[in-house]
This record gives sequence, structure tokens and C-alpha cells, in this order.
Amino acid sequence: MAKKKIRHILGVSGGKDSTGLAILLHKIIPNLEFFFCDTKKELPETYAYLNRIETRFGIKIKRLGARKGFDEWLEAQGGYLPSARARWCTKQLKIKPLEEFVGNDMAYSYVGIRADEDRTGYLSTQTKIKPVYVYKAKDFTAYNLDKLTYSQPAMIKEFKNMGINLPIKEDGYCLTDVKCLITDSGIGMPAYYSWRTRSGCFFCFFQRKFEWVMLAEKHPDLFDQAKQYESHEDGRIFTWCQGETLDQILARKDQIKADYKKRIAKEKANAPNKPLIEALEAVLNKEDLVKPCIVCTL
Repeated sequence: MAKKKIRHILGVSGGKDSTGLAILLHKIIPNLEFFFCDTKKELPETYAYLNRIETRFGIKIKRLGARKGFDEWLEAQGGYLPSARARWCTKQLKIKPLEEFVGNDMAYSYVGIRADEDRTGYLSTQTKIKPVYVYKAKDFTAYNLDKLTYSQPAMIKEFKNMGINLPIKEDGYCLTDVKCLITDSGIGMPAYYSWRTRSGCFFCFFQRKFEWVMLAEKHPDLFDQAKQYESHEDGRIFTWCQGETLDQILARKDQIKADYKKRIAKEKANAPNKPLIEALEAVLNKEDLVKPCIVCTL
């Protein structure tokens, strides 16, 4: 029986965490494969940033695409938009293409979950895809139903046996460390971070209302496309935001922007040295009742 091929893969989303991880690892891990799950519904800034990463670091990011696009899957779902309770878009447009990309091979999948984040990321149901949490502390362990599912010390030892020293810090990498990686590399942060804190589709249902307002200002054509998904010829209306259509959100955009301006000013008053981008992120993150899809937002 032929021995299974062992691969090293890193998903690059166009966000800061996966970008920092690519910077950290691209010269350390031999034959590291970079991939991006392309829904064809991403922001123009995301595509531009991926091109910058490739050019700056001399790497190739393979674009993975589902056999069916978002619109086909939406039709298959009877027009029901994805939501926090029904994340079919993540399953069909992200997870399945990734698992097909790996195929029957064994793969170490490098995950950009920072040490200051209380989450472990997407864990494949297929044991052939093994997560590697480089940003986590050296003693990091993860459990599920009281069973150990991941051990950083064991992973470090496993890699040493392969002749690879993982660049894991004692206390791990936090937000400041990741931003330093990106700044020192000269590539800079993604352009959308001035008004949006995550990568992902331009109509992601995890967007906050301020981000929807800013999408309408920055990309009115994309906002209009998102709005068209809400209404159907048979009169049914499904909304991206629970209880409010995009038209209703846009109708009170001045109120929404004024509210965020006050909240950001308060955040800055409590932490005067905090950059504006971090203040915006802190304010927006307080709204999250449900965590976004890990595989989409790193």
C-alpha cells in the first residue's frame, strides 16, 4: 500500500492573522502550500491584497472554488439566505473545497488563531487534516468533551522529528505581535480595515450595521447586489440582518454613524494610545453575540 503524501497548507483569507502567519512561515516550512477559498463574492480590496502578498513574498496562493457558486447554492436552499444558524455558505464554499483540495493526503493545516483569542478554529471531521496553532503559547492544549484534541507541546515535538522548529513563542502571538509582523514586512494592513474588521464576502451576515453603511459608501454597487438578494418575486423577504432590511439600515445611516463615532471616541478616551483601527475593532467586537465562521475570517 502506497504511503500517503504529507502536505503543509495555509489558508490565506486576506485578513491580518493569516497574512502574519504567511509572513512568519513562508521561509520556514518546506513546500508550504497557500490557498484561498474564493466565493467570487469578496471585496475588491481582498483580491488586491492577495495579489500584493504573492508579489511581496514570492509565493503563489492557489484559488480554490466550489463546483457551484453562491447563487446556485442559494437557489438550492430555496432562496433562504445563510445565517448564524444556517451557515451553509461556509460549508459549501469554504470547507468542501478545502477538503477536496487535500483529497486523500495527510495535511498539516496552519491556523491563524492568536494567543489572545479564546477559540481553537475549524477542526476538520477528517483526521487527515491536522491543525497547527503556531500563534498559540507553547503549553496550549485544546479539549472537546473533556478529551484532549490538541497539544502544542506534542506538536512541537512532532515537528522537531521532521527537522522543523516551529516559531512558537512561550506566551504566543497576540494582536500587537501580528501587526508588527505585517508592518515590519512592509506590506501594510488590508485597505478595508479602515471601515471593516474582517475579511469575507461583501454580504457576510456577520457584518455589523456600521459596516453595512460603510459598504454602501465604499462600494454602492456591491451594497445594491446584497440588497437584491433580500427580495424575491413571490414576495418573500429574507434579511441579512435579523429584523431589519438593508434599505432600513441605510435610511438611518446618519444615526448609525453618529452612534459609532461616540462609541469610538469613548474607547479612545479610555485608551488614548490605541490606534483608530483598533478602537473601531474593539467597538464592533462588542456587538458580536455569535462568533463568525473561523475558516472565513482569519
